[in-house]
Amino acid sequence: MADSPVVHVAVGLLVRDGKQVLIARRRPDSHQGGLWEFPGGKIEPGEAVYSALCREFSEELGVIVRRALPLTRIHHDYGDKSVLLDVWTITEHEREPYGKEGQEIRWQAVTALAAGDFPAANADIIRVLQAPGTSGFLSAAD
Repeated sequence: MADSPVVHVAVGLLVRDGKQVLIARRRPDSHQGGLWEFPGGKIEPGEAVYSALCREFSEELGVIVRRALPLTRIHHDYGDKSVLLDVWTITEHEREPYGKEGQEIRWQAVTALAAGDFPAANADIIRVLQAPGTSGFLSAAD
């Protein structure tokens, strides 16, 4: 793990009606390609996590993030690389998301999220979303 590069990623949870979350399919040529993910992207050197989150949602989904709150940080080692996911709940935004870079996106029921459809680092995010008592956090993001 110490020898593999760490990729720092800003991840956003965009929730609709307190029951669905936005997911996007990873490009086939990317690491873990073809799997679903929670939108976001790499943080540039010197860039703040919140700024990266806003930039990525604008570039990839056409969404303007107005407010987001940090939820959790997840470190995962894939062997060839390690990731540090800074996960935020988007509580206010403008515009409906669309696959601005041609990627497939969809609203998925939180109860239907399956860890096997996502990169392994996302399993903890799914656990948080599906945990009992999470509904207050979800409805805050409507």
